[in-house]
Amino acid sequence: MTGTRLQYPAVSAAVRHMKEYHPPLGDRGGLRLDFNENTLACSPRVIETLRSITAADLTRYPEREPMERRVAERLGLASSQVLLTNGIDEAIHVLCQTYLDAGSEMLLPVPTYTMYEVYASGTQARVVSVPTEDSFRFPLTAVLKAITPATRLICIANPNSPTGQAVHREDLLRVAEAAPHAAVLVDEAYFHFHGETVLDLAVRVPNVIVARTFSKAYGLAGLRLGVLCAAEEPMQWMRRAISPYSVNSVALACLSAALDDEDYLRWYVSEVLASRAEFQAALDRLHLPYWPSQANFVFVNIGARHRAFVDAMRRRGVLVRDRSTDPGCQGCVRITVGPREHTEQAIAAVEESLAETGWTSFGGKR
Repeated sequence: MTGTRLQYPAVSAAVRHMKEYHPPLGDRGGLRLDFNENTLACSPRVIETLRSITAADLTRYPEREPMERRVAERLGLASSQVLLTNGIDEAIHVLCQTYLDAGSEMLLPVPTYTMYEVYASGTQARVVSVPTEDSFRFPLTAVLKAITPATRLICIANPNSPTGQAVHREDLLRVAEAAPHAAVLVDEAYFHFHGETVLDLAVRVPNVIVARTFSKAYGLAGLRLGVLCAAEEPMQWMRRAISPYSVNSVALACLSAALDDEDYLRWYVSEVLASRAEFQAALDRLHLPYWPSQANFVFVNIGARHRAFVDAMRRRGVLVRDRSTDPGCQGCVRITVGPREHTEQAIAAVEESLAETGWTSFGGKR
């Protein structure tokens, strides 16, 4: 091969045009308030389960069906209406594979979770973005107008990321009724911090699909576990599109332990809700603009010095997420809320970082 140019196989047009997602690299030490993870720990029962897993357990292919029955029972659904996935990311990928093809469209209110567009861009479908209204309110009228016969998938995060805004149940139902020919994904990744759901619609309304994750409140982000909930008819096609072994045995075993520890889940959620109120009160005191959140994070408008602010927070051992490149989010930073001890650390870092960067509020106050 010396002196000759290597020729590699051609990749598909879909992959060539697929949008790239680059997770952050480098030093990730400190308090991670940039990815909306559980900032403390999973249930102690999960750790006990991990310690009990044997070498023999790892030699067998995973079986998701028994745990799907448990999850379905917890959610008040039939097991045929529940599909465990490798995180919500795989759930989104499965939906794109199931519903999108050449000539079809995905409808996407923006700004929102990045991976909807990433996975849709790997199909031959067209992504139709609909900007949110003032204060990032859900653009119901614009979404309804954007629905066409080509619309096949509508993705709505509720509450939304990065903004933390929630969509009214009546608005979600109006979208589903206006597009009976399209699947409507309601992504409830932050359900535990919001407390409202349309899970009942997923089995009563033929085109509504609900996604949940065990990455946030349950603290299992590293194990990659999500769930899709839908009526039996659409679910059979999602099962065809998914890999039968995408959810691994360790994750399935740990999910059982996490579900058993309801006391820990309630405690962590109550801590986050109290922290969220404390953090937003501190932002009010600092005259720092933000959008009241229904999730485990707060979206803050830092303004022109957002990059300097993020760097200053990092120097204090606190990681936050700059979302200025998202549509309509110039100058905005997303900050995860964890237990109160972490929130107190975050508030102190915010105060010091604002002082270091010379930030002045939009109202001229410090």
